[in-house]
Amino acid sequence: MEKVLIVDDSRLQAAQLKSILDDEYDITIAQTAEDGLSYASSGGYSLILLDVVMPGMDGFTLLKKLQEEIITQSVPVILITSLSDIQNEQKGLMLGAVDYITKPFHPLIVEARVNTHIKLYQYRKQVEYQSMTDQLTKIANRRQHDYHSVLKWKEASRLRVPFSICMFDIDHFKAYNDTFGHPAGDKVIAGVAKLISSNLKRSTDFVARYGGEEFVAFLVGDSAEKAFEHLKKIRKAVEDLHMPHDPDTAQWVTISIGGVTVVPPKDSSYDAYLKIADTMLYDAKRTGRNKVVWANEKMEQWRE
Repeated sequence: MEKVLIVDDSRLQAAQLKSILDDEYDITIAQTAEDGLSYASSGGYSLILLDVVMPGMDGFTLLKKLQEEIITQSVPVILITSLSDIQNEQKGLMLGAVDYITKPFHPLIVEARVNTHIKLYQYRKQVEYQSMTDQLTKIANRRQHDYHSVLKWKEASRLRVPFSICMFDIDHFKAYNDTFGHPAGDKVIAGVAKLISSNLKRSTDFVARYGGEEFVAFLVGDSAEKAFEHLKKIRKAVEDLHMPHDPDTAQWVTISIGGVTVVPPKDSSYDAYLKIADTMLYDAKRTGRNKVVWANEKMEQWRE
């Protein structure tokens, strides 16, 4: 069931809107703009119905804040207000609202417009999903990684929980392609991606194809020790697939992994720690490949 957020200081009006939509949607009511922003930032809403005239922060100000946040800027907002003049309607649409319903509203009009904009939102999300999925491996692509990494990093920073960044690379992959050909190489990439993603299935785990034979993942909530042990098991699982490799370079297809675990400092950059994970990956490959090299929050390095 799609989730709809109603932000309205009037209990009566919020209840009327809820009664119109309750049969088809999961409704949440916020009675202040501040609460509305907090609910919306938690994610998962397909539409926001926003009253313009509210004490303190008004609907226009809240709409502007919603447009500035990555997690809420794509969620459609319908303004509901008694301000029916063209100037206010133009202001709302210029700020990013998708529609404008004036009071007193008719239930059939509210229902029709909500249905229309939720269908449009669902279609747009489907198109976005396709554009953010790697076609070969069916996991997230680099574009989706760039989007989610910023959100999850900020969330981990706010909650003060450990955040692990992992980089994977298939060892001697050029030699594999030269020996077996690119179609076989594609099968190896897809097989490794499937194994990694099958071992990172929690809601707080994320894995993407970063480019070529390289993958990136992040885990939220695990200690450095736990992340290190888990990634060692994934590395071993790839080796245990026993995918034949060029005997001059390796018996089986293997992967090298580099990573770092840190509680994100305030105002820190995800990209800065991604570079540390990349450095750990470089060390894993430089010191023999088919191993995991990890850095904890003190930047102490652990190796298999």
